[in-house]
Amino acid sequence: MAQRVKVVFAVLFLFISFHGFSQNPADTVKEAQKTIYFFSGIGADSTAFMNLQLPGYRRVYISWIPALPDETIAQYAGRIKSQITAEHPYIIGLSFGGIVAVEVSKQIRIEKMVLISSVRTKDELNKFQFFFMKLGLYRIIPGSLLRGTNFLTNSYFGAKTRVDKKTLKKLLQATDVSFFRWALKSIAYWDNKQMPERTIQIHGTADRVIASRLVHPDYRIKGGGHIMVFNKADIISKIITKYFNE
Repeated sequence: MAQRVKVVFAVLFLFISFHGFSQNPADTVKEAQKTIYFFSGIGADSTAFMNLQLPGYRRVYISWIPALPDETIAQYAGRIKSQITAEHPYIIGLSFGGIVAVEVSKQIRIEKMVLISSVRTKDELNKFQFFFMKLGLYRIIPGSLLRGTNFLTNSYFGAKTRVDKKTLKKLLQATDVSFFRWALKSIAYWDNKQMPERTIQIHGTADRVIASRLVHPDYRIKGGGHIMVFNKADIISKIITKYFNE
């Protein structure tokens, strides 16, 4: 009888051990999946990235957090990086999100990074824009104007089709005006001259927000405006997939 009890307990222990420590195929696949962290434009959400096709990767969209009044982009990056929990993450940064991503990449180990419609260093930004922002003239622009769309904003951002204009309108309406003004101020004093490692840059030839003539990207998208991540997502997806899989 005692022997039978020992056998039963041995079988139960063996079963519990396998159940508690083994992984099912779904868990294995999930762990093996690489994670991409997305940094969107100023105060915007993940809408701009919705057309990107990047199969095999887990997506995590970084949520913008309120900025402290006088903090630098580097200091802000030091706080927002807490949302990155995967080891050796892949990062995609769009516009201002790319600038923040550059600062994050200087503070943590990343696997690879892609900057879209963005810059790697301050030298790629328009000097006139720096002057405008240092003067603080952005403070007198009404919030309603910052969040609105019209012929000029559509042209400036490269929104041509009805879908493009609708998407741009949604992005601008969601903009936090306080965050927007902090971002412009912080860009004016951004002093990065260090080229980020393991990074490629994709830029549109028709980008008017960050002038194409000032940047030296790895890939130029013909006719791409500032929101080309949305309306030229098929081309950009292929470039990113190839780079991340190399």
